[in-house]
Amino acid sequence: MSPSPVQHLELNNGTSMPAVGIGCWMGTVGEGDHVTAMVKNALDIGYRHLDTAANYGNERSVGKALKEAGIPREEIFLTTKLDQKDHGRVESALDTSLAKLGVDYVDLYLMHWPMAFDETGRTLQPEEHPTFVETWNDMEKLLAHGKVRAIGVSNFSIKTLSELLPQANVVPAVNQVELHPCLPQHDLLEFCKERGILLTAYSPLGKHKFADNPTIVNITKAHGPAVTAAQVLLSWGAQRGTAVVPKTLNPSRMKENLALVQLSKEEMDALDRLHTKPGMHRSVCGFHSSELGGSCFGWTYDQLGWQMTVGGVHL
Repeated sequence: MSPSPVQHLELNNGTSMPAVGIGCWMGTVGEGDHVTAMVKNALDIGYRHLDTAANYGNERSVGKALKEAGIPREEIFLTTKLDQKDHGRVESALDTSLAKLGVDYVDLYLMHWPMAFDETGRTLQPEEHPTFVETWNDMEKLLAHGKVRAIGVSNFSIKTLSELLPQANVVPAVNQVELHPCLPQHDLLEFCKERGILLTAYSPLGKHKFADNPTIVNITKAHGPAVTAAQVLLSWGAQRGTAVVPKTLNPSRMKENLALVQLSKEEMDALDRLHTKPGMHRSVCGFHSSELGGSCFGWTYDQLGWQMTVGGVHL
């Protein structure tokens, strides 16, 4: 089946973002020519959605690529994120990110995690200040300055969103979370759709840990030899109405990832059910800890609102 043009998804503030972006988490923190080269290649191939973060440590390298590529700023949808250590200094943290990126504004500014760190790196507990509600209220103030076009959150659950929304003046435009067929988060997707919050998927390919699953292999084969498992997984994400931000350094893979295919209802249903198979319903990310009976960055799964047990295995 022929790849379809890249679609755009509308945000609740009337702007839109390309459904497929390039993720700039490189697996390790830090600047580098490899980051700049990846972003320049992506822009040259046709990507217009870039996703980075303050704690990726590579905003200068992304900014260098933006400058060298010479593409008009208004043609690019640029996302960065507030670091956990900066919850108490939201505006100054944004200014630092803008300076590193070499831009006057970002299209989307996300609270990277609901938990904050203090000056020593200690994780603040949910009742300690600043809470994520207080941080969000500070983020809302950024909209008046023109330095951000939209604001959102990341790694929020139904539980944390349910606490945030009654105390928010602005509904988050986006919630960026781990999403792939082994962690589809159907309930969260429905919850966010009902409230006008767009989900963006990080690790949308599941770090290639289940690409050889027979269901995925058979669907991929049905679309012909030119279609890859990655294209099938990204197409599933986009057809659900979520944005996807895969990362690859390989220009050929970049081209493939940008070209979505149309999946049938039967194929979508099969991928929707993949997580129900034994041992499949789990996170693939490496940020999970066995401390506190299962936790992430100092918050238990219960505090995060994640229905998981040790290792990110879904209950």
